Amino acid sequence: MTTSRSGPKLAKIAETIGVSTATVSNALSGKGRVSDELAARIRRKADELGYVASSAGRALRTGRSGVIGLVLPDIANPLFPQIAQAIEHAATQAGYGVLIGDSRGEIGMQTEAIGRLVERGVDGMVVVPRRGTRVIDIDCPVAVIDTPSTPGNTVSADHFGGGELVARHLAALGHRRVLLVGANRESNVQNDRLAGMRSVSELRTETLWLDERWYEAGQGGTLSLAEKMREGFTAIATVSDMQALRALTELQRNGWRIPEDVSVTGFDDLPWTSIITPSLTSVRMDMARIAGIAIEVLCAAILDPAKIDQTDRKTLRAPIQTVAMTLVERNSTAPPPIRDETAFKGELA
Repeated sequence: MTTSRSGPKLAKIAETIGVSTATVSNALSGKGRVSDELAARIRRKADELGYVASSAGRALRTGRSGVIGLVLPDIANPLFPQIAQAIEHAATQAGYGVLIGDSRGEIGMQTEAIGRLVERGVDGMVVVPRRGTRVIDIDCPVAVIDTPSTPGNTVSADHFGGGELVARHLAALGHRRVLLVGANRESNVQNDRLAGMRSVSELRTETLWLDERWYEAGQGGTLSLAEKMREGFTAIATVSDMQALRALTELQRNGWRIPEDVSVTGFDDLPWTSIITPSLTSVRMDMARIAGIAIEVLCAAILDPAKIDQTDRKTLRAPIQTVAMTLVERNSTAPPPIRDETAFKGELA
């Protein structure tokens, strides 16, 4: 069967089902009085015939584009494509398409990406902001996915709780001195994760901030980390899986055994964490739930402008929702070596 680019006409669907084209249009747009059973039949037939609604026509009829924008801080980071996939799935379930913008970790690029999406007429936007920035003054409803400590946040993983899970896991194994490794002091997410790790009173912790320049330093960076471990730390808790991988690699190159000599933990549970050697203990976000909440709240604001706080230009007027994280235990963590634990107990005597 030959069809137009937009798929078969509404009339073809109506003829096949035995209803009017107006009924088909109402069923596919969710408007009018069409029974659930008949609407489901019409949608199934539309799918069978490969019907694709005209976005331009829909925009003229409804005043909405049926498209949501998504702005990510760095699409090259392995975490953010997973977030994008979760958002796209949730948006599709809600009947929206998604356009993606990448801020590349720069405030100026974030502003430009948001502006381009607004110009394209998106009905609303989901923003995962660049670290430490607040997203305001955007001319459409916006849902922000960041951390609870970020003003204007809509939904977030419980980053503090995730850090606490890591610390309690290490404490239960018998560790008492833990080196915390962060990558950027300006990141609210990283600071919340580290605060959770510091909250467990059984542990003595110290924080080491390692930015990209440290990794580029090569051998110098390796010696800095090795020297810290010689101070008696028996575990390293990092703010991300990428940080953990770098720590694992550098320590192993210098003769440290993981986890026999030192335990290492990550954060985010990226796909490769289960296949490296040793497999990495990490903390997992429920991305599907986070994306679902963001899209649900955003769609409600798109359909009901009263849900937008006009005093703060399009910020969603809804309670911040926090989603619990899950610790995934693997082979990179184990009880501390007896000699280090004994030495530490001696310090307390």
